[in-house]
Amino acid sequence: MSCFSWRPPLNGRRALPANNSNDEENEVPEMEAFGLLPRGFNPKDYLRVVDIHMFKEPHEINKQQHHTDKYYSPKLIVRRGQPFQIQIDFNRPYKPETDQFWLEYLIGRYPQQNKGTYIPILVGNVLKPGEWGAKITHKENNSIRLSIMSSATCIVGKFRLYIAVWTPFGILRTHRNSATDTYILFNPWCQQDAVYLDDEKEREEYVLNDVGIVFHGNINDIKLRSWSYGQFEENILDACLFLMDKAELELSGRGNPVKICRVASAVINSRDDNGVIAGSWDNAYTYGVAPSAWTGSVDILLEYYSSKQPVRYGQCWVFAGVFNTFLRCLGIPARLVTNYSSAHDNNANLQLDFFLDHEGKVDTKITKDSVWNYHCWNEAWMTRPDLPVGFGGWQVVDGTPQETSDGMYRCGPASVQAIKHGHVCYQFDAPFVYAEVNSDIVYSRREKNGIQVIEKIDTTHVGQLIVTKEVGGDGMMEITEEYKFQEGSEEERLALETAVMYGVKKQSAQDTTYQPQTDVDMDFQAQKAVLGSDFKVTITFRNKSHNCYTATTYLSGNIVFYTGVTKNEFKKHSFSAKLEPSSSSSFDVVIKSSEYLSDLLDQASFHFFVTARINETGKILATQKATVLEIPTLRIKVVQGEMVAGKEMSVTVEFTNPLKQTLENVMLRLEGPGVLRTMKKEFRQIPANSTLIWELKCIPKQPGLRKLIASLNCDALRHVYGELNVQIQKP
Repeated sequence: MSCFSWRPPLNGRRALPANNSNDEENEVPEMEAFGLLPRGFNPKDYLRVVDIHMFKEPHEINKQQHHTDKYYSPKLIVRRGQPFQIQIDFNRPYKPETDQFWLEYLIGRYPQQNKGTYIPILVGNVLKPGEWGAKITHKENNSIRLSIMSSATCIVGKFRLYIAVWTPFGILRTHRNSATDTYILFNPWCQQDAVYLDDEKEREEYVLNDVGIVFHGNINDIKLRSWSYGQFEENILDACLFLMDKAELELSGRGNPVKICRVASAVINSRDDNGVIAGSWDNAYTYGVAPSAWTGSVDILLEYYSSKQPVRYGQCWVFAGVFNTFLRCLGIPARLVTNYSSAHDNNANLQLDFFLDHEGKVDTKITKDSVWNYHCWNEAWMTRPDLPVGFGGWQVVDGTPQETSDGMYRCGPASVQAIKHGHVCYQFDAPFVYAEVNSDIVYSRREKNGIQVIEKIDTTHVGQLIVTKEVGGDGMMEITEEYKFQEGSEEERLALETAVMYGVKKQSAQDTTYQPQTDVDMDFQAQKAVLGSDFKVTITFRNKSHNCYTATTYLSGNIVFYTGVTKNEFKKHSFSAKLEPSSSSSFDVVIKSSEYLSDLLDQASFHFFVTARINETGKILATQKATVLEIPTLRIKVVQGEMVAGKEMSVTVEFTNPLKQTLENVMLRLEGPGVLRTMKKEFRQIPANSTLIWELKCIPKQPGLRKLIASLNCDALRHVYGELNVQIQKP
């Protein structure tokens, strides 16, 4: 058996150039002579391959057994570590006593056996589990049926197949035929695979479900919207393999899910490497699509695959949605996770510093840390042979560019188990994720004499709730306790001490004077309100002492990005509150729609700071709360009874404008994996209180329960969504 000879350009450090493109190929000789060929040599006298059958249709054995029947691709797609079948037709019956042939799988431009990029397979009598091999299962006339086993650790990607026949004078090979190309993916059904997941319901959700839910809003007002992952749609698998080429990941490293996640978390965002999505958090989305307008990953991945330029624009749920598609497409179990009140701690000291000026207002010039209303990332399921036992399972990976890691904007994989127990010394980026879910908020104020006084430490605000979509349904599943122990428990203290021991910086409150006012509590509530209406907020004091106090109270209402960064202050209100002994008193402040509408951002998010100075003691009470307006939804309607795969059906999308103003340049999008590719329509104007109706026709491809997802977007109104479950019948 020979590997082919080529002469690469020489380089003193390595014999072969980097082999990091699945797309490139080398020339493979069809006749590899052992020496001079005798004059009468005729290759037709020997065993010759006439045809190869790959059994690659969705209904045939391979795609059925390998759970790859949903991929919209004409090629064979199998999962590693599990046998698949092919049939070879020869020009005459195969005689094992005298005929010798073998299979060759190649990937990339410089195939090498020791790198796993050139795989010769001799036909044997038994298949060993999880190792490359082939055996004949059936012989009939000129044909043989082979069962082929791939290694459970082999490279994931697109392989080329050749069949080589031995003759006394040389090796005869089949010619290059792209119809026999074979995609090999990760296999969560195979016990020897690093991504093995033992629960069938979880595999159906985390690998095979092509739609999901993004939880957003904030801790007091959780909102949800659907996202179409579309990992089985046409060309998506090739687009995902291209991402690994773009990241220049050596082909020999592509069997390792840890490496794949690490490079993918960098290439999902466009910082440093011209990756898939350009982030934008400034509410100006000219020359691109507003992050809130996307309904799924397919359009983004296909645009990137064809243009090779970053797609504009994304925010955290867009990065996480596309990352989830990438992971599920390759066969790595994955889920999208939302952390409510997520800390973005710039100097990783486990505390977010909010600096107040002498009046008690937050000084935005020197306050650099922020609390995101929510932040989305992904978890991918895998073993971690690079870490001690016990840190496998779910790993945090995050494609949103927040801070650099080893010089690039990327994050993870970080073991969720390691984060919970404070073992943040284990790679990758565990301290950053630990801070996202565990930081304290410290309010401090500089006195006139320059001394820094800590006014309040809030240890429970950050990472209050961590959620993901439940398995097999659209509900919410809380996973906070996967990340942290019960607030205030002995285990929680221990995990924190462990994290500090492993180098997470933490300033202690003892460093500074901190004596809070303990006998007065202050609480703040905002009324739920629909976008465009007035609402009220209520500040409540509870004076537990026997003293009479007066509190100079300052309310600051800010329009914020969901990242907690302030755009502007739209409401200032000060008043003096009289606090009678042993009693509670409430004060209402009305927020008018005219005060906020002109400046409102995408997610209709407000952030209120309330500070109160107890005049008798000089002590400060401080609290903050985010609140989100209710945004109207889109209504999707279908005519029941006419939804059959392969037959035309009609869909209607309706929307009523809730604002007191005309909406202009309104863009609608509708998509549904297996039902229709993304459709878009622009409406010039929707007058106040009027209703828009969009009717369109489509031909669903796949039977079963599918989901339609719609979004509406314009400068004055974003994050308007609608969805509908539809049951498509078999024809």
